[in-house]
Amino acid sequence: MFRLYDFLIYCFITAYTPGANNLLSMSNAIRLGFRRSLRFNFGILAGFSVVMAVCTIFSAALYSLLPKVKLVMQIAGGAYMLYLAWKVFRSTADLDTDRKDETGFFSGMILQFVNPKIYIYAITTMSLYILPVFHSIGALAGFAVLLSLIGASGSFVWALFGAIFCNFFSRHTKAVNLVMALLLVYCAVALFL
Repeated sequence: MFRLYDFLIYCFITAYTPGANNLLSMSNAIRLGFRRSLRFNFGILAGFSVVMAVCTIFSAALYSLLPKVKLVMQIAGGAYMLYLAWKVFRSTADLDTDRKDETGFFSGMILQFVNPKIYIYAITTMSLYILPVFHSIGALAGFAVLLSLIGASGSFVWALFGAIFCNFFSRHTKAVNLVMALLLVYCAVALFL
């Protein structure tokens, strides 16, 4: 049975929690303005799509070749979600807005190939939520596109609301982190229900 609610919670928390993409997008928007930061964000979307396609193929092949890997993937995915919950709970709102990193399309795209959060997001989501229910190439391709859009949307939102979100996040860091961490714990537990 496809657990849409759990799937969406995991996807959006993973996409919108602080990470390399989101913090660099916010920093770029604060320094350069939203319009000038768009090249970087479209690079994130392009790179994210490539990584998601590769991870979808890998996960589907592994899942079909080794049916017993489901329990291992559930345990590993649940452990990762608990680890992510711990990291989110302990994270701070530090943001270095004086960084002079390149903000072009290519930089945003290349960042995705070295960002472990994306690989874990892709493989965890595919193997725990999608592959147990959906098997057709069309469905997997559709979910890969959806996951890419959800995943990359976080960087656009962080850029769009950069200064506003940064101020809010600074003032309410612990409360925001606690809520997101508890939702991740819920997702980890729900894998086994």
